[in-house]
Amino acid sequence: MTQDLTRDIAAMIGSRICHDLISPVGAISNGVELLAMSGVGSGPELSLISESVENANARVKFFRIAFGMASSGQMTSRAEIAGILKAVSTTRLSYDWTPTEDLPREEIKLACLMLMCLETALPRGGVIKIGYTNGQWQVRASAQRLEPAPDLWARLGSVTAPQGLKPSDVQFLLAPMQAAALGRRITHSSGDGVISLLA
Repeated sequence: MTQDLTRDIAAMIGSRICHDLISPVGAISNGVELLAMSGVGSGPELSLISESVENANARVKFFRIAFGMASSGQMTSRAEIAGILKAVSTTRLSYDWTPTEDLPREEIKLACLMLMCLETALPRGGVIKIGYTNGQWQVRASAQRLEPAPDLWARLGSVTAPQGLKPSDVQFLLAPMQAAALGRRITHSSGDGVISLLA
């Protein structure tokens, strides 16, 4: 099985799962909204459910971009990706999406996978800044405490077999595959409280 076919199969599975999840999550969101409007449900419990549903909805949308199909010529608007990242931000971890233009979905997919790689090094949270200049992504994580796993970061330079890779770290396999599909390679560097990925 070729690398491209493996990547496409993984993307189709990701798209299918996200497609099937988005409808019930949306239905729950609508139900919570109707409860709030009717006055039957109110208080901290309903607020907690509402916030959780909004976060789940945003995460499914994010995963659909990161793990789903990205057809050639398909575009993703700045408003869409910035809105998704704002919705999945937490009090500990936030994202700063700086590109001002709409970009091809396959480019956004790479950025999302790189972003997910950086998240693993931020156990106590931090800020991830995403930039795109002259056809190159610059994704940088900054935090008081960083915990990068050397064996995972070594995978980013080339596409390697997933031996010993945990499902929670699948982005370290998919990111270099997506970069290679775009004719690029991911490099990383780190300094005092900062890790940067370029591709």
